[in-house]
Amino acid sequence: MQPGTLYGIGVGPGAPDLLTLRAVSTLARVDVVFAAASSRNDYSVALDIARPHLRHDVTIERLDFPMTRDQSVLTAAWKANADAVEAVLRTGRNAAFLTLGDPLIYSTFGYLLRTLTALAPDLPVEVIPGVTSYQAAAAKTRTILCESGENLLLLAGIQDAARLDTALTRADNAVILKAYRNFSSIRTMLASHEATRDTVFVSRLGMEGEVVARDLHAAPEHPHYLSLLLVTDRKHGNPEHTAESTSDAEADETAD
Repeated sequence: MQPGTLYGIGVGPGAPDLLTLRAVSTLARVDVVFAAASSRNDYSVALDIARPHLRHDVTIERLDFPMTRDQSVLTAAWKANADAVEAVLRTGRNAAFLTLGDPLIYSTFGYLLRTLTALAPDLPVEVIPGVTSYQAAAAKTRTILCESGENLLLLAGIQDAARLDTALTRADNAVILKAYRNFSSIRTMLASHEATRDTVFVSRLGMEGEVVARDLHAAPEHPHYLSLLLVTDRKHGNPEHTAESTSDAEADETAD
């Protein structure tokens, strides 16, 4: 039997109408949808975003991705998830794996892709890119991410503040994703760059509990998992200088 195809689909940052036309048309054709979630939770944010575009009769299967740094636990989970996907594809059914933003940027899909390719290299896989959270945040706040000969550095906020500080000295502009875990120390570090940098905090963009703050002091003390920072050279300036925010809604972490 000819195996089915796995589609890694980026569903964007939160608003269902930010899925690409290709993503929507693919979701209308697949037989199975794999929704990644933290093993701590029973929901998937990516699935909620994509739900308006799913067939009413599509099969939904949850894949658990544990929130741990124990490599043995992670490897076992990746193998189990790859086995589950392979089992579906071997029946000839096409499947979609949903992920927030883009499938190849800080995504659980990367772990699945690498593991599945090693276990079953004959299985066809296609990746459908998605709008990233920092692209949507820049659009929301009219923040210029880079221009002319400038560079843009993508950073993970799970790094310690000292390492992020060093990285920023080599960047014209930067995006700090996953800014929730070390936010207090990151905020303190960024305060030392206030003379030369503009920073915008964005959380849960396009979702209930969205927060946009141009003043870091207006950002919540304990941000949601889906939080990021846009750090740009001060010469760009901001089109707006008044802090704007909506209520902060805390929620459990998700592995999407």
